[in-house]
Formats: sequence, structure tokens, C-alpha cells
Amino acid sequence: MESVINAINSVIWSNWLIGLCLGAGIYFSCRTRFLQVRHIKEMVVLLVKGEKSEEGISSFQALCTALAGRIGTGNIAGVATAIAMGGPGALFWMWAIAFLGAGSAFVESTLAQIYKEVDDGQYRGGPAYYIEKCMGLKWYSILFAVATVLATGFFLPGVQANSIVIGVQNAFGMQTWMAGIFVVALLALIIFGGIKRISSAAELIVPFMGAAYILMALVIIFVNIEKLPDVLALIFKSAFGSEQAFAGIIGSTIAWGVKRGVYSNEAGQGTGPQAAAAAEVSHPAKQGFVQAFSVYVDTLFVCSATGFMILMTGSYNVLNGKGQMIVENLPGVDFGPAFTQIAVDTLIPGFGSAFVAIALFFFAFTTLMAYYYIAEVNLAYLYKKIFKGNDSSKKYVMIGLKIVLLGATYYGCIKTATLAWAMGDIGVGMMAWLNIIAILIIAKPALVALKDYEAQKKANIPREDIKFDPIKLGIKNADFWVEKLKNK
Repeated sequence: MESVINAINSVIWSNWLIGLCLGAGIYFSCRTRFLQVRHIKEMVVLLVKGEKSEEGISSFQALCTALAGRIGTGNIAGVATAIAMGGPGALFWMWAIAFLGAGSAFVESTLAQIYKEVDDGQYRGGPAYYIEKCMGLKWYSILFAVATVLATGFFLPGVQANSIVIGVQNAFGMQTWMAGIFVVALLALIIFGGIKRISSAAELIVPFMGAAYILMALVIIFVNIEKLPDVLALIFKSAFGSEQAFAGIIGSTIAWGVKRGVYSNEAGQGTGPQAAAAAEVSHPAKQGFVQAFSVYVDTLFVCSATGFMILMTGSYNVLNGKGQMIVENLPGVDFGPAFTQIAVDTLIPGFGSAFVAIALFFFAFTTLMAYYYIAEVNLAYLYKKIFKGNDSSKKYVMIGLKIVLLGATYYGCIKTATLAWAMGDIGVGMMAWLNIIAILIIAKPALVALKDYEAQKKANIPREDIKFDPIKLGIKNADFWVEKLKNK
């Protein structure tokens, strides 16, 4: 099974997908005139000035729900894997895909807001919805929804669960099956509560866990501050193959940096728009700005914190493309959470394993929560378009999804890290291929919405009074917003 999974993974994550992710980021950054720089202040202001309603959650809750999906094992084990397989320069390419990916995140999240719907008393939206309404290709939207249910309901949960178990084993010696049962039981309590409970839990956990982790990283950076110039030089030199020790793996450096960057920040993957669509805002561009900022939080803050801790303490090994060690600072240590745990141990001996295990638990657990929500949104879409059953049967379909996801979570706990990561990469890759191609084709409504928001801001209209009128802008099939205008 592992050889089959690896073969599929190598096809999906070819250089074509890496080029597509980078190319889309460059294209959207240019088309939006680098809004990730021009509107950084707007992003922060909108983050704290959101609204809520019976149907929707606040912008901050939507951000936290999206960050719950983005800030996960990729920020700890993923960064360590990127450095182990691509060298220190992989961190630069993670930064590059985050900066460029903010443009992609804006477009996909704004599209999700434009084409969202009200279903079962709550907002739902995402790529499946905007592909159908904007592209007019129902088969493509169904294909994306199926891929997303498979990815977030089956392929991806195992990566998060596996990393939790490895971290807990390193720190506390807990047996795999015990850790697996604990994670599954706690996750069940949350996901059976719906999006309101998921967003409320994310709103509490995400800011706390992110702040604590970054604070620890800053302390370690401060203690090793004299090494910072050399580490920065090492990152940039190895990113472009000018550092002799890593000159032979430049292809792996770019590939692993982009691959783990996309896995971590999910820009363009199509997961963030699900949470973006659930937000209550007066204009779609508002949530686009907030979601673009979430990419910065994930990669430029949390991933950088991990990367600097690992590199400044020398807590890493690097392999070439043939599996041979070219840097071996930690003999006998496998790449993954152990790199970060050893890095924190250099500050407080014996504390690193426990601290990283707890951080990894919160990071990965909130991601599992977000995965369920994303899978639920897409299954609801499929149910509406294909199954067309009554409300009682829909309830059982959703219960079935919960059981499958909980089973996949436990399965990931007891399987090898290599298999879990390969399955996760397949899930990410499937969604990224379908979503990026779609948003490259149908980006125009999001770009029109951006210009409209900027024009209203330029006219000195207060943020809270900025409204969205799709009819005036020539945007078709934005039914939710048309109805909202009629009701006003």
C-alpha cells in the first residue's frame, strides 16, 4: 500500500504543481497590485471589526477557523521535514509561497463570499459553490467537492493525528493506542457540536497556542541572537544553491519549500474559502483581506518561528535526494517533531519535548476540527446536488462522515509517519490542482470586488457602511447578495 501511495503522490506533486502554485501566486499578486503589501493595515483593522449573525460567524472567528486548518503539524513537523529534505533554503521558499500566496488566498476567499449560500440556517460556500456559479461547470464543482471530502475526511486527518502521537510518545512515552483513543474521543465532542462550536473553540485555542509558541521561539532567538546573521545568510545562500554544502539539492530545496509551504498555509488549496464563506461581512473583499492576512500569520510568523529555532540551535539533519546524509547534527534522530523538541531543549533541558508535544497537540487538534467542517460543507453540497434525500437521511449522512473522519484520525495515529504524510500530500495536491486552475479562470469577480471596495474607501465611506451590489458591478449568480439587497 505504501508504495502505491508514494507513486500516486509523486505524480500529483510533480514540478508542474509546484510551478502552478508559484505562478498563480505571482499572477494574483500582480493583478491585485500586491494587495498583501498595500492593504496590510486594512487586513489588521478588519480582523477585529467583524460582525456576527444567526447564520454567520465573525471575521475573527472565520480567521481562527481558517487558521485552525492552516496552523497544524505543517508548522512544526512540516518545517522540520522541509529543512531535512531541502536544506535551510527551503525556509526561504516557504516565505516566498506565503507572500505570493496571500494574493491567491484573497481571490479564493472573496469568491467564496460572493457565491455563498444559506443552508440549514448557516452560511456555506467555497470552491464547489463558486466553480458551479461562476464557471457553470457542475461536473467540475462536484469533482472538487468529492476530492475535498476524500482529502479532509480521509487523507489529511492521519497526518495531524500521527504527529500528535509522535510528539506525545517523545515527551511522555504514552502508547500509540491510548493517545489515539484520547484524540478521537476529544475530537468527537467538538465535531458533533457543528460550526458554531468549532468556531468558538478555534477562537479560544488558536490565539493562545500561536502566541505561546511564538513567545518561546522569540526567547530562543534572543538567547542565540549572535547566530542570527549567519543563519539568515545560510537560508538565502542555500535557497539559490550558492552554499556549497547544499548546492547539489537546489531542486529539492525549491520543491520541498513550496510543497510544505502550501501544505502549511493552504493558499490556493481551497480549504480557507470554506471558513471565509461562513463569515458575516458587508462586502466580500473584507473577508478576502482577513484570509490573506492568515497566510502571513501561518507561514511568516509560526513557520518562521520553528525554522529559526531549529537552525539557530543546529537541531537538524539534511539528506540529499538519494537519502544520504549531507548534514548530521543529530545522529540517529528522524526528522519531524524531534527537531523542534531538541531545539527547545537547548534552552530548558527536559522541557522541549513536553512543550512541543502540547503545542503540537493544540495545533494539530484544531486542524482536525477545521478538516471536519470543510468536509461537512462539501458533503452538504454533494447531498444537495446529487443525493437529494430528505432531511432525516441527510442527518445520517453527516453522522457517517463524522465516523469516517474519526476512524481516519485513529488510523493515522497507528501508522508510520511516512505513509501518513504521503496520504496528506495526495489530499492537498488533489484540491490544489482543481482549485488553482478554477480561480485562474474565474478570478474576475474577486478583482472587481477589490476595485469596488477600494473605490468606496477612496470616497471616504466608513468601513461599516461599505456595501456590495453585484448587479451594479455586473456580477451574475451572486444570489445571496441580491437577496440581501432586496431585504434591505
